[in-house]
Amino acid sequence: MWATVLDSILSKLIVEGELDVTYPDGRTRRYGPGGDPFAAVQIHDTATMQALCRYPEIGFGEAYMDGMLTTDGSSLMDVMKLAVRNSYTGKMPGWTRVLERLRYGFRKIVMRNTARQSRANVAHHYDISDALYRLFLDEDMQYSCAYFTHPDVSLEDAQIAKKNHIARKLCIEPGMRVLDIGCGWGGMALTLSRDYGAHVTGVTLSQNQLATAQCRAAKAGLSAQTEFRLQDYRALDQKFDRIVSVGMLEHVGAPHFQEYFDKVGDLLAPDGISLIHTIGRNGPPTTQSPWLNKYIFPGGYVPSLEELVIPVGKAGLWNLDIESWRLHYAMTLRHWLQRFDRQLPRVREMYDERFIRMWRFYLIACIMVFEEADQCVFQLQLGHKRDAAPLTRDYLYDQPDVFQQKAAE
Repeated sequence: MWATVLDSILSKLIVEGELDVTYPDGRTRRYGPGGDPFAAVQIHDTATMQALCRYPEIGFGEAYMDGMLTTDGSSLMDVMKLAVRNSYTGKMPGWTRVLERLRYGFRKIVMRNTARQSRANVAHHYDISDALYRLFLDEDMQYSCAYFTHPDVSLEDAQIAKKNHIARKLCIEPGMRVLDIGCGWGGMALTLSRDYGAHVTGVTLSQNQLATAQCRAAKAGLSAQTEFRLQDYRALDQKFDRIVSVGMLEHVGAPHFQEYFDKVGDLLAPDGISLIHTIGRNGPPTTQSPWLNKYIFPGGYVPSLEELVIPVGKAGLWNLDIESWRLHYAMTLRHWLQRFDRQLPRVREMYDERFIRMWRFYLIACIMVFEEADQCVFQLQLGHKRDAAPLTRDYLYDQPDVFQQKAAE
């Protein structure tokens, strides 16, 4: 039964490229008109076919993690590329659209990120092990989109360029009080204090990140200029000259966007500037991937631009500048995947094969949504005053980067 149902689904879904499916009974069926992209999968049991029919996305991810769906004859990247591209051009079963509408209708309940729930969500992903992240991130442990001024730039230099680009948009001056919401392992805060003379307060909900950031600040001799706290941003009550948040808004959840921007407005000084860097969607509001929510980012959500500009306006803030980074995150993720794969012997010392397949599925799925779907990165430069930042973008490009200046000295 389930083989027949799956056959019917794939016959309508695959309208571009070619997919070869080997069923549990050994029979292979070809779908699509042929050509690029090509992928091949092997399904090893009836339960997997049932899961693929009932819940295609999460069923696919779990089957791959459990080794019940394999990709001999192609690669997971090939399969993902084919699946994402055809999800936009092919015809999904009617019940999947019904489920999608139901999930959208329950967003306010599913994404209700209280302070307690937010801390649990953050711990799920960020407190697994700093050692894992050190295997594939750059030296500064930047776990967000890098800025590639040229495709051949190294990951390290692209992350430095990202931080300096953000610092310029913040118009940082020595002695300024800066808040870093979701400070991660402290890289941005340390850069702003060391290279720009700011006094930075970083808040995080991750125990691991807090300990690492404090240790890094001490080793760099920057403890007097930086303060890292295990604190929800909603609990802050002081004013800051500048506010930066990189890769944190994705954890806020759609029901809390107004609360988030209201708080940014409350914490930002009257003539201050805030820079919010977030993954975004070049399309209408929708739901988050159920597989990503279950295994990688519980409570997470990638917003559309319209979901951000409306609460910004209601918070009384000006959108001083909005920049869209296209493909930069795909390039960043490809660096991470290459480094992760090179470190597989060390990863296997820490985790089992199911975890490895889960992590590779996560990285490759993210690459595909940036290359084949509608995701990008938004940078929102915000302020209370319309002239808080320069009126053109010339100031971003008419001076060398700090790290270039240091290299020349």
